[in-house]
Amino acid sequence: MNRKLILFAALALAASGPVFAQQTQPMQPAPNTVNDRRTDQQDRIANGVQSGQLTAGETRNIESREANLNREVRDDRSADGGKLTQQERNQVNRQQNNLSRSIYNDKHNANTAHYGNNEVGQRRQNQQDRIANGIRNGSMTAGETARTENREQGINQQIRADRQANGGKLTGSERAQINRQQNGASRQIYRQKHNGVNQPK
Repeated sequence: MNRKLILFAALALAASGPVFAQQTQPMQPAPNTVNDRRTDQQDRIANGVQSGQLTAGETRNIESREANLNREVRDDRSADGGKLTQQERNQVNRQQNNLSRSIYNDKHNANTAHYGNNEVGQRRQNQQDRIANGIRNGSMTAGETARTENREQGINQQIRADRQANGGKLTGSERAQINRQQNGASRQIYRQKHNGVNQPK
């Protein structure tokens, strides 16, 4: 009995002593860097393009803002020997938070990109998939994506207007004109993905 009491007292003393005072705090995950956040946001945009949750216009607006932010980060780093000051980092973080909210809101609003099952719709879907892959792998910059999505939005608006004027259908000449425009957009996507200019990591 005495042995148990002594052992209990020794354990209680050890628990309150310096042995436990030396415990380290649990490791906190390192905060995401500016580049990590950019990569994550580009993945979210690519997923939204591929799923149809982001329309061409929404993607163009987000990518334009992303391109402006990328230029700002590049300029700040150039002015500060390749690094961002804490104040610049805080400002970039606020802007990335705003972009993140915009991506979320655009992906969860009622606007979706519908391509249909016809040949024109299938080509638009294929081009959106190629753009999404370019965003995801970094072969298309935010600026390139914004310009391409601007062009895609123009084609989408023309298709919608032509269909409204013709009872929901496209005439043969309208289909041929859209095909030429889609060929041009396809070449633009190819050039941008293979021009050696990549999204900064």
